[in-house]
Amino acid sequence: MQWYLDVLKQYAVFNGRARRQEFWMYVLFNVIAIIIVSVIDSLIDTAPALTGLYYLAVLLPSLGVSVRRLHDTGRSGWWLLIGFVPLVGAITLLVFTCIEGDRSANAYGPDPKATQPQTY
Repeated sequence: MQWYLDVLKQYAVFNGRARRQEFWMYVLFNVIAIIIVSVIDSLIDTAPALTGLYYLAVLLPSLGVSVRRLHDTGRSGWWLLIGFVPLVGAITLLVFTCIEGDRSANAYGPDPKATQPQTY
């Protein structure tokens, strides 16, 4: 849960790098939160109001952590736009977010594994 909260605290930070663990833990807790909000939304019969508000609330943090994850692999955040290409774009982004980041400093900053050992 701490990974999720850390990303929300850096909601508009598009510089720097994000480790794989930070990115995927955020994605995991985001999916769990979406399921919970969707269930609550349907139970109180306001669908899709709460779910839409949640999506709007996490839009910037999601973009920020995605850009920082791409930075960790040495790519520009503009690579997110490839997601608009059907099928190929999603597969490309999945591969980029799954591969290990650069083990040394790159144009986007120092290696986050070397600078901030996190023990959650």
